[in-house]
Amino acid sequence: MTDCIKPSARQVEYQDWELGFFMHFGVLTFCEGLSHNDLDKLTPARFNPVKLDCDQWAETAVAAGCKYSVLTAKHHDGFANWPSTYTDFSVASSPWKDGKGDVIREYAEAFKKRGLAVGIYYSPYDASSKTFKQDAKAYDDYFINQISELLVPYGEIDIVWFDGAGSEGHKYDWPRIVGEIRRMQPDILIFQMGGDPDIRWAGNEAGIAPYPNWNVVGPGHPSVPADDQLALKAPKWVAAECDSMLSERWFHSGKDVQEMKALDTLMGMYYQSVGRGANMLVNIGPGPDGRLPEECAGRLVEFGREVKRRFGSPFAKLCDFEQTDGNTWKYAPGKRFFVDHVVIQEDIAKGEHIRWFEVLVNTDPGSYAGPVKVFSGESVGHKVICRFPVITASQVFVRIVEADGPVSLRSIELFNTADTGK
Repeated sequence: MTDCIKPSARQVEYQDWELGFFMHFGVLTFCEGLSHNDLDKLTPARFNPVKLDCDQWAETAVAAGCKYSVLTAKHHDGFANWPSTYTDFSVASSPWKDGKGDVIREYAEAFKKRGLAVGIYYSPYDASSKTFKQDAKAYDDYFINQISELLVPYGEIDIVWFDGAGSEGHKYDWPRIVGEIRRMQPDILIFQMGGDPDIRWAGNEAGIAPYPNWNVVGPGHPSVPADDQLALKAPKWVAAECDSMLSERWFHSGKDVQEMKALDTLMGMYYQSVGRGANMLVNIGPGPDGRLPEECAGRLVEFGREVKRRFGSPFAKLCDFEQTDGNTWKYAPGKRFFVDHVVIQEDIAKGEHIRWFEVLVNTDPGSYAGPVKVFSGESVGHKVICRFPVITASQVFVRIVEADGPVSLRSIELFNTADTGK
């Protein structure tokens, strides 16, 4: 039974965002082919985005239908995209705006102005730090000091996104770090690390959430770090997020345009992330001039418009259904119609209780065979998209076969996304 484990109001809000925009940007943007360990070549002198345009980033996100964003403030190399007072390896030591620029401020202002939630990627590992391997306590101080520079001056920050790469075997004082983060930003959502996450990694960078996708996970769950200092101590609501690249690299590459994913590929990822109740976070690396490549931005917008085309206008909603024998909902408009998607949502504020469901279609109410099952599944949670070849139907049934508590549906929507009948 998981009826006592529910999401926070912020987690419910986060899961409603569904689609997010990820941006990897930093000194590595100017050093294609190098890694975060090539510190002798990753110098601040190379960072100079003379046409930095965070408004273009934000406008692309809005046009694509994204509701939130995550930008690298500091990647594994340690370069700070803001004028940090705790390192010389930052924008303050670069020629960009004579060392007086602040990427984080421009980013936060542009995205907030357009109503987008703002996330900050901060790599706990820092290849440029001398104390990381030598003095864990001193590095914890550095960690907290830097995160304070990000969570205090820019107003509300919605997400702090931790990437665990490079942190293997390192001992952080996570209770202290997380305590400070939540003190500075009480409503912030923490991704993946710290022992008390609100969001978890889906386990791959392919944009695919495993199915069934349960929101309540416990100790030993494969997508939550098993390290003693990070492991969950008890079952907890931790929403899944699928991060993926539009092209083949996180940071900008000269091959981004030729290698960017096709629209059909992006839609496939959408079905296997958002369609399985997870969020989808798509990355484009801004170029060395500080702008998104127009072709890549255009592909993201094209993707967002296709999502809207398919799922922006349901022809039937929950209010059009009749609840029949307890946990069955029936749509019977008295005429035949075309349908190829049924989208179901639980009211997750009350927990997730559905353990098995079926979608059935009646093609002819007079048929002796009765309704035919066209889809079945396990988890529903925030959302499940049930897709099948277009059918001429007279009735649709959503039947909850198994549940571990009271079933409360937030939404049922029917769609005809094919050309048939249009």
